[in-house]
Formats: sequence, C-alpha cells, structure tokens
Amino acid sequence: MEAVVTDDHEEIKNADKVIFPGVGAASTAMSYLKERGLDTVIKNLQQPVLGICLGMQLMCTHSEENNTDCLSIFDTKVKKFTGDLKIPQIGWNNVEEVSKPIFNGISNGAYCYFVHSYYAELCKETAAVTEYGTKFSSALQKNNFYGVQFHPEKSAAVGEEILKNFINL
Repeated sequence: MEAVVTDDHEEIKNADKVIFPGVGAASTAMSYLKERGLDTVIKNLQQPVLGICLGMQLMCTHSEENNTDCLSIFDTKVKKFTGDLKIPQIGWNNVEEVSKPIFNGISNGAYCYFVHSYYAELCKETAAVTEYGTKFSSALQKNNFYGVQFHPEKSAAVGEEILKNFINL
C-alpha cells in the first residue's frame, strides 16, 4: 500500500482509504479545507476515513476553538478542557468501552498517547471513552468514518494494531 499526501480531489476520491490527520488550530484547518473545497469532498467520501486528533475533531459539528463550525459528520461538539487540569493533556491515557472494528484485538484499558487541549463530547457515535477531568470520546465511528483523539502512530503496539485494523477494513 502506497501513501500519498495530497489535497487533490480526484486522488482523494479514488483512494482505497483516507487518513485525515491534524495538528494545529480548528479554525485555520477548516479555512484551508473550505478554500479548497475539501470540506465537501471529505463529507462525501464512501471509503474508510480515519481522522486523527484534530482530524477527528474537525469531523464533529462545532469546536469551541475559535468558535469554529466543522464538518458535522459526527453529531457532537468539541470543548476545551477546563478546571485544574494540566492543559494540554500530553502523555499516555487509557481507552475504555472500546468498540469494533478498528479496536479488534484491543482490550479495554489499553494505553494510547494523547496531545490535546480540546475533546469531543460523548455521543451515540462514541467508539471509545477516556477520562481526563471528564469522560470524553477518545474514538468516534459512524458508517465509513472513524476518528481517534489519540495519536496511533505514537501509541506503540496498540496504535500499530489500530492502524492495521483500519488498513484491513
């Protein structure tokens, strides 16, 4: 399998799988997507799509980060951590209540690596739950769309298994 980094509409539409990564600010990323018509392309994809970190957050309805309207694939909002927590959450935390298929072979309580200041609220599309001051969606799934708040590429064997599961969908 060959990986290609692109914002070309046809290349994305014709890909076997799409990984929608993200590091940065929701408003800047959404502006980039809208300026290039990628917001519409992403929402209409039929193949498996995996949003990672900000990529997952952008698939939600709205982010408190700069009051940003997002793609509305997942019916939940993204909120900023508050209270006496160290923000951003950086480091290992466990994922609970995992559901299939990208979590095949992953047990409840498995540790993944997180770096984030915002989180997706729990909703009907929650595929895994993590607690950091509050319980939040550490993974989401709806139809062909999957999202993980953590970074599977930094999550050792657990992350590797999740990525393999996604590739094998």
